[in-house]
Amino acid sequence: MSPASNRLSLAARDRPLARVLALARPLRARFALSALLGALAIGSSIGLMATSGYLISKASLQPEILSLTVAIVAVRFFGVSRGVFRYLERLVSHDAALRLLGRLRVRFFERLEPLVPAGLSDRGVGSARVGDLLSRFVADVDALQHLYLRAVGPPVVALSVGAASVLSAALFLPAAGLWLALGLMTAAVGIPWTASALARSAGVRQSGARAELATETVELLAAAPDLVAYERVGAQLGRVDGADRMLSRIARRDALAAGLGEGSAAFLAAATALAVLVAGVRATESGALRGVLLAAVVLLAMAAFEAVRPLPDAAQHLAATSGAAARLLALTDREPPVCDPEHPLPLSAWTTLRLESARLRYEPDGPWVLDGVDLELGRGSRVALVGPSGAGKTTIANVLVRFRDLDEGRATFDGRDLREYAQDDVRRVVALAGQEAHLFATTIRENVKLARPDATDAEIEAALRRARAWDWVAALPDGLDTEVGERGALVSGGQRQRIALARAFLSGAQLLVLDEPTAHLDPQTAAAVLDDLLDAADEVGILLITHSQLRLERFDRVLRLEHGRIAA
Repeated sequence: MSPASNRLSLAARDRPLARVLALARPLRARFALSALLGALAIGSSIGLMATSGYLISKASLQPEILSLTVAIVAVRFFGVSRGVFRYLERLVSHDAALRLLGRLRVRFFERLEPLVPAGLSDRGVGSARVGDLLSRFVADVDALQHLYLRAVGPPVVALSVGAASVLSAALFLPAAGLWLALGLMTAAVGIPWTASALARSAGVRQSGARAELATETVELLAAAPDLVAYERVGAQLGRVDGADRMLSRIARRDALAAGLGEGSAAFLAAATALAVLVAGVRATESGALRGVLLAAVVLLAMAAFEAVRPLPDAAQHLAATSGAAARLLALTDREPPVCDPEHPLPLSAWTTLRLESARLRYEPDGPWVLDGVDLELGRGSRVALVGPSGAGKTTIANVLVRFRDLDEGRATFDGRDLREYAQDDVRRVVALAGQEAHLFATTIRENVKLARPDATDAEIEAALRRARAWDWVAALPDGLDTEVGERGALVSGGQRQRIALARAFLSGAQLLVLDEPTAHLDPQTAAAVLDDLLDAADEVGILLITHSQLRLERFDRVLRLEHGRIAA
């Protein structure tokens, strides 16, 4: 990992929450309104309790009904306003949280997209597996919405409502204000601190444990046929069960911290109310407090704890969201392996694509995967690249489509460095059909049209014919509208490969880089596909990466790659 990446990763660990909070600046007015409405809702609840206590005490003396009118109206007002303010607070806060969630997902995807595929393949991430990426994109981003709803908003509400409650109690009885202030401060600081200390490590570990469970589950589902064939289902289920037990242990620790927080808050509220009651009784006996106000002061003290009850939970959510934010930023702060130039050159036509003394490695201190490769590809050229696994063949393909840039040497279009062109422009000229081409959970038509969204059905049919797939597609009940399933699970490996080939043919690229295009095809179909490919009367260049010896005699050049070098 580069020094810049190390600095970014360190920053993500040092202040992840501050950086995530900065993303909410465009929504700060909504969150401020949400906090105000929350404070008004809890304030109405406290007012309802206090005025109810006064009304009951006053009514017990059987005064004239007109003397109770103000108290009756106040009880009705606070009773109605509490529900109205709470409804509005939920409406505004959830609207703001969902808007923020959308912004976070878009930002995460925008930062993730330049890293695919080469920026996620090194050992430093350890998270290139689908399950972990899925956990970050779904669970960790979801967790960040709680940062504002349950971690930042409640302390703001507690501070404002708690201060108002203490001031109100002190106006009636200074001793009551003092006891209430002590009780609220203990509940607002001591209990959340204890809950946070208990949950801190659990909150940070929970994101990782959840990701591990998601990873093992996705691998179980994705590799189910192979696991069954090799009788390894039990071992994989054991790993899933182990990850689930680990997550359950962390969740139980979180639940213990939450339970202690709730119980401690309830005990402290009762103790504070008792202290206020004792002080109020003494003040009533001495004449410092009117008797009809005693119940109002005690109930006000009890109701004020509604403002601080969410704080232990807020401390736990703060720890959990801190872990989620750090995991997200550790990924999105990574430097993309390839960047576009500030002013890219136009790339409409080309004659020759060359690699000159190309050298590349995946780790700064790792071995050279490419070690001085010279390769020339021209329009209409037919070149086959063979060699053992790990020789660097796929790495050459990744360099040609700018998934990676060279560490040393040059890659050029007609003498101009490949890095002077935009990635999208390069990939419009050079198309890669990989050995494990991805199919999306949609129809055959839509999967082929990914190469050119404006393609007509006739053009799609022509591409499928060229890939020797049309007869099969035409025989299907739904034809082009046949669903292929998640990752092409409803089609065979050979059919998936032919759909990927058709996608490459439809792209209109001037150079096709085909990585094991016939790997899942029977020999007869594979030979026919290669013949159709080589017989095409056009100037499309072809670089075939293969282990097979099939039809190699028809290529202009056959190059052998060994240990990152062209050997023959």
